[in-house]
Amino acid sequence: MKRDKTEELLLKARACDGDAFVELMELHKQSMYKVAKAYLKREEDVADAISETILDCFEHLENLRETRYFGTWLVRILINNCNNIRKSNQRTEYTDQIEILSGDGRTDERTRAFLDYLEPLEEQDRLLMILYYVWGFRTREISEILHIKEATIKSRMQRGRQKIKQAFFPMVV
Repeated sequence: MKRDKTEELLLKARACDGDAFVELMELHKQSMYKVAKAYLKREEDVADAISETILDCFEHLENLRETRYFGTWLVRILINNCNNIRKSNQRTEYTDQIEILSGDGRTDERTRAFLDYLEPLEEQDRLLMILYYVWGFRTREISEILHIKEATIKSRMQRGRQKIKQAFFPMVV
């Protein structure tokens, strides 16, 4: 359903319908936040990456060849912007913990719970989980986005699930 709505809004946005573009970005806002948060620590950087991605998307919407790949295209732009921000801030290492917003109302309870579950994972594994479980990309698509072999994606996801299980359900493991 989301994919159909995305394609419909994308076609309208390409026809210079500003409201459709805004609705399209609203539809993907939460997912963009989660991907950016997996890459960046500071909320200001996350906001910058998302706003830069929205601007890039708007400026280059006509370059998207197939509407069904909009999600992949958008995530690739977002990841590139996150990497640019990290480079400009001269960050060489990503902290192992995601800093959750403290009571400002911008992150809902479900998002906080999801980020809590991802906390034991390293940066790359967190990103894989977000792309797979939040965005709904298949491992083949994640492989194309991140330029990593599909077998590597599968093994990292399996290890990530094990780490989460060990961290939150130690008696079961």
